[in-house]
Amino acid sequence: CRQLFCSPSAPGSVPRPVLKRGQPSGRDSSVKRQWRVAGSPGQEAAVEPVAWPEPSRSAWLEEIENLLAIDDQELIGDFSKPHLLPTVEGKDPGLKYISPGTLAAVLTGHYSSFIESSIVVDCRYPYEYEGGHVKGSVNLPLQRDVEEFLLEQPIVPLDASKRVIIIFHCEFSAERGPRMCKFLRERDRSCHEYPQLYYPELYVLKGGYREFFFQFSSHCEPRDYRPMEHPAFKEELRKFRGQSR
Repeated sequence: CRQLFCSPSAPGSVPRPVLKRGQPSGRDSSVKRQWRVAGSPGQEAAVEPVAWPEPSRSAWLEEIENLLAIDDQELIGDFSKPHLLPTVEGKDPGLKYISPGTLAAVLTGHYSSFIESSIVVDCRYPYEYEGGHVKGSVNLPLQRDVEEFLLEQPIVPLDASKRVIIIFHCEFSAERGPRMCKFLRERDRSCHEYPQLYYPELYVLKGGYREFFFQFSSHCEPRDYRPMEHPAFKEELRKFRGQSR
């Protein structure tokens, strides 16, 4: 079995950024994609059959599978191109992590020639988000928020040469952010014939909002950091933890 990312396998009152969207997903969608295979239909190549000695054939197949596994790790989810952003080692080897510095570079336009839309998804609870968040980020703390915002009307690039990337984070990017990133990939896969995806390029911010705030507070608004276990928000924490289960 292959991993989800490397191979086959109400945000409340927070304002949503203005983004370009494609056609709504679902069974009634009129958008269909076709895969083309090189060669003419029905054309057969005149190739003499080759008798493979069993040990050599097995070793050859194993080598091919190993090469594909390595290559898959460098490609985005639909295997169409390599990942754009430099990645760092993270807790979950099946996810792609970026550093706070890379997120700051995205926010300041260093990758604007390649990216049409970059969506920073803050998976923290609303009271955390209101206490300080990455400028332009959208607060999607629940799975239904992610489905509504990203899948009911998928965000697609108008310029086919450019990308839509999504960067997830929570307070530390240890649980909520990575979990939501995996959820989106699973739901996205279920909407398509493999390996097509609405969002083939997903990242997780290593260290989460806490690390980003301490390194790049000028990119945060308000310029503050409210932890999940803030003593003044015990009731809100209990409520949202219950909704997340």
